[in-house]
Amino acid sequence: MNLCRAASWLLLAAPAFAQINNPCPNAQTMQVCDIVFEMPEAEASRFRNPYLEVTLQAEFRSPKFRTFLMPGFWAGGNRYVIRIAPVEAGEWLLRISSNVQAWNGQRGQFQAAESNDPGFLRPANLFHWSYTEKRQPHLWMGDTCYTFPWIDRAIFDQIAAKRGEQKFTHMRGLVMHPDETKYRKAFLSPDTPNNEYFQELDSRIRALNDKGMFVDLVLAGDENHLVKVFPEFRQRERFLRYMIARYAPFKITWQGVQEFEEYADGRALLKEIGAFLKTHDPFQHPRSTHTTRTSGPLLADGWMTHILYQSSDDQIGAIERQVLLTPRINAEFAYEDSGAGKSHPHHVDTPTFRKRLWNATMNGQYPTYGNTGTYGGKAFPVDAKFLDAPAAKTMADWFDFISRTRFWELEPYFDVDGGRALYLAGVEYLVYLENGGAVELVTEKKGYKVYWFNVETGELITEKKDYKGERFSGTAPGAGPWVLHLSRDGRKGSMLNSYYFESRRQFVQEVESNAQRVPYDLIEPQSDALAVGKPVKFAVKLKRETRATSKMMYLWTAEDTVGGQGYRVVATGPSGEFTIPRSISKSLPSVLNLRVYGMNANGKVYAIDRVMKLAE
Repeated sequence: MNLCRAASWLLLAAPAFAQINNPCPNAQTMQVCDIVFEMPEAEASRFRNPYLEVTLQAEFRSPKFRTFLMPGFWAGGNRYVIRIAPVEAGEWLLRISSNVQAWNGQRGQFQAAESNDPGFLRPANLFHWSYTEKRQPHLWMGDTCYTFPWIDRAIFDQIAAKRGEQKFTHMRGLVMHPDETKYRKAFLSPDTPNNEYFQELDSRIRALNDKGMFVDLVLAGDENHLVKVFPEFRQRERFLRYMIARYAPFKITWQGVQEFEEYADGRALLKEIGAFLKTHDPFQHPRSTHTTRTSGPLLADGWMTHILYQSSDDQIGAIERQVLLTPRINAEFAYEDSGAGKSHPHHVDTPTFRKRLWNATMNGQYPTYGNTGTYGGKAFPVDAKFLDAPAAKTMADWFDFISRTRFWELEPYFDVDGGRALYLAGVEYLVYLENGGAVELVTEKKGYKVYWFNVETGELITEKKDYKGERFSGTAPGAGPWVLHLSRDGRKGSMLNSYYFESRRQFVQEVESNAQRVPYDLIEPQSDALAVGKPVKFAVKLKRETRATSKMMYLWTAEDTVGGQGYRVVATGPSGEFTIPRSISKSLPSVLNLRVYGMNANGKVYAIDRVMKLAE
């Protein structure tokens, strides 16, 4: 703590200012406490719009001398609230600042008792998650219900209860819905929040937290929705401050807007939003944004803590896992259609969903589920009868199985034939066999228990004979998708006793861009100029055939180097056609950088670039 701040807190002992009596009775760590203020009528007459004109905030000092600056929010009428979640046990001190004379300078203190709650979330081990107050790993498994703030309360309560039973740890939904003719407005005007709506949202977020779920808040819909509601920067800033005041003390994450690529100048808007949240959210909740494919293009702006995906394309997920060093969540690799119907290509049957789930896992992505009958899409009503859909059980089985592993240390493994793998060297190996069959992989020479996990049923089979050696060979017990698990169970048990969270340094590879060492050439497009919105042929050609190049993945990205919108994924694979989207550029003509990443069977990533002209 700096000396000025320390000196200011010494003034808490002075008797000149009014005290707030018992501000947080029965407080416990990580439990939300509301400190309520009623404005005197004599002062209320000074403010025509309290949302715009009243300032209220509290500076909290924790028992360990951490400082949290929490804004207050208007709660209707002459009522205002400052909300806090004490993160430490012991004595908390607070001081009020306000342009309401009766409140300004008030001080108070309260005792917070220790609870068993491990805290909020933070990124850990480059690609994973831990809790903030206890050094414990967090297994992110999400569900989607965009309309959870608006659906009938009885249906919402069923969803919250069932998803809690099914072990989901996150629920994703909208704060504001773009269809205000169908759903109650969150804001009656840019400067008037609908307090009745937000009180209900408070209650529902609290209920989901009580069921063990973090709430992933998507602030607004697609197609410029946020800017349509708040066209001016100051309006968006007030909205974000209001959101922090009401929801930062809850178990939440920030997920920006739906499909940022559909916003005019979406990168700048998200940087504005993300930078504000990074600066003013005192609990530093995880930040990212929804996307049409990947939010990776925004990572360089410095405000995101993780990448979101809306893609089942394994080439995007696998290659970005090797070059972008941050956790990743696949929020829309598929939605299960178990009877409600389909309206989009990624609405798939249950077997396809299972395959996409496990491929996302092998890409190093944490999954978010969706069912067309419960995700709250525009085409389908939310119907509780789909809560027990087959893939919801698959998600619960996935959670149980992954919880057996040191998932917070797993990384992709490539020395395997017959499947896709994750591993923690010398401790455990997971191999996904999409169609069953034979598998062979190189291991450290240790003794391992051998398990087979049936993806379709959730059954776990233990082989009677352990394995010890350096090259495992085996065959799945049956047809269909299986996961092989080689595990040193005793070793994992002893690891938990001596060190809990990380046992080895992360390897970060350098992308090879030396043209002499890149094993492929860019053949198409041949022209040095491209036009937006028009199909373009693309192709690469291998220079040499080796075991490593026998299995290549390719990722094609394009970036207007002048426009500042970031790169866009335009294609995957060795050849085909792509179209440069108009949103890639603010103005034309411009300069385009076309990049082709290639990843070989050993996980080595290469890149070649071509600078081209971009025109209408």
